[in-house]
Amino acid sequence: MPVNILVTGGTGFIGTQVATRLIAGGHQVRVLSRGTKPTVSGAQWVRGSVLEEGTLAEALHGCDAVVHLVGIISEIGSQTFERMHIEATAKVVSAMRQNGVNRLVHMSALGARSNAPSRYHRTKAAAEALVRESGLAWTIFRPSLAYGRGDGFVTLFDRISRWSPIIPVFGSGTNQLQPLPVRTVAEAFSRALENIGTVSQIVDLVGPQPLSFREILRTLLLVRGRRRWLVSVPMPLARLQARLLETIFPTVFGAAPPLNRDQLLMLQEDNVGDPQQAERLMGISTVSFKQGLQGMFFD
Repeated sequence: MPVNILVTGGTGFIGTQVATRLIAGGHQVRVLSRGTKPTVSGAQWVRGSVLEEGTLAEALHGCDAVVHLVGIISEIGSQTFERMHIEATAKVVSAMRQNGVNRLVHMSALGARSNAPSRYHRTKAAAEALVRESGLAWTIFRPSLAYGRGDGFVTLFDRISRWSPIIPVFGSGTNQLQPLPVRTVAEAFSRALENIGTVSQIVDLVGPQPLSFREILRTLLLVRGRRRWLVSVPMPLARLQARLLETIFPTVFGAAPPLNRDQLLMLQEDNVGDPQQAERLMGISTVSFKQGLQGMFFD
């Protein structure tokens, strides 16, 4: 069982949860990040980038395994999908081989495939191929929408519903998702490192049942005790809005846009998987979206 683990992307929403769970499980955790010091108590920090071979070698020294979480949902400047998904994964795999670290648990995304409409999913699929062909002892997780305090989805729509009588629904809102709590994702990464049966497995991490985008928003409103109108935004108008945000946010705010055209492509297709695979391999089960929201807001 690995005890010294490097976590890339360990200061992000999911990374913080994963690092916390690994430390709670008795592992020694090292976090590699460019400038943000991890807030997780007990985590060692190495300042650097997965794109820099020197800091990767330093971060890997003495490690038994890598949890590779680096990824972006929206591009800004040099942080493109190709660079942060494909190039970063290639450098991690190469550095692991050069430094004798064999165990890799890699975070991909549900819907990753080479012929996907979105570049996000296509680059995630290319990164998966690098991992599968690496010769390492790998496990690939494909999470659906992970939610929890401070996430970029439930928290966003919760804030909108506080002050706005209207909640926008891009397109028809009939596309199906299987959201799951971020703590379930963190638990899966921890158990994978402790379970040799997960090696060479690609595992969906999903909630127990598919829900349409509209059902997800209605469930959020129900749990929060709010009544709001769900108003459809036609896709042509949504694409125009996304294009404007892609221009304005990087230029004016120096930040990635909260909505981009690639995300709209993903919202036009179902994003569902098999919850039984994770339960069969690792004993991972999860709660309904309603129960998860109740835990998120009231526990």
